[in-house]
Amino acid sequence: MKKILVTGALGQIGSELIAKLRGVYGTDNVIATDIKREKQYWVTQSGPHESLDVTNAQAMFDIAKKYEVDTIMHLAALLSATAEEKPLLAWNLNMGGLINALEVARELQCQFFTPSSIGAFGPTTPKDNTPQVTIQRPTTMYGVNKVSGELLCDYYYLKFGVDTRGVRFPGLISYVAPPGGGTTDYAVEIYYEAIQTGRYTSYISQGTYMDMMYMPDALDAIIKLMEADSGKLVHRNAYNVTKISAQPEDFAAAIKTHMPNFKLDYNIDPVRQAIADSWPNSIDPSAAKEEWGFAAAYDLPKLTADMLEKLQKKLRPNAI
Repeated sequence: MKKILVTGALGQIGSELIAKLRGVYGTDNVIATDIKREKQYWVTQSGPHESLDVTNAQAMFDIAKKYEVDTIMHLAALLSATAEEKPLLAWNLNMGGLINALEVARELQCQFFTPSSIGAFGPTTPKDNTPQVTIQRPTTMYGVNKVSGELLCDYYYLKFGVDTRGVRFPGLISYVAPPGGGTTDYAVEIYYEAIQTGRYTSYISQGTYMDMMYMPDALDAIIKLMEADSGKLVHRNAYNVTKISAQPEDFAAAIKTHMPNFKLDYNIDPVRQAIADSWPNSIDPSAAKEEWGFAAAYDLPKLTADMLEKLQKKLRPNAI
């Protein structure tokens, strides 16, 4: 990777990935794009930035050509809970944007990354230690998009030789960008509310396990996969990656080690609970470990300590 175009740069992943990439590859070599126009310094003012609607194929091609990029990281997407509310918009954005990005990568011979998700699994997928290769019959529009995306990236690799790569991310936890409409967002919100109010009402029920990962580990995984030897990649567009399998009360217990008076209660959202119930309890990342050395550093206690410290500074900077 020498010059990288990132779509969806103002989203949850992009907001932190841009800074990480610019630190590794140089400020002028990472072009941030998004349809949104927020002035986030580390994205829009710290280096090259262009406004882009990913459903506009010509605009995407023109930007990629202008900057002579050799790598595209396509992050623009509508997430799980929002996609269920607006399924047609989700299909048009998620799949239309993806095929546009793949076409640009094909025409300009770019390396290509786009994330899949544990949402690509469904209720008939094995729930525990979900294998790398297994049945995928998701029951959400987001999940249908992700399975379709995995297959489409495989097709562009096999048919056109595009160097496509991707991971199935679990829920991602970050203190930088706010939640963006995902089913696992409670695992971010709980830390915000712990600092701000000392309590949290979870929309996901007690005993619901889902996989999670801290954002620094996710960013490292993207770069490590993109730098890996292409010849060693077997499952190149859909690697299971994870670090933590947890339920809401596990997060509460971890927070209580720092804030003993923290309270957790529940008010279940049936839509997001149904999505969560269709996903695995835990997934097996062994293929990613074997093929390109995936490793995550942050377990739940370490993640919790860092989240609370960073959010305390962000939300209450003048607190004594």
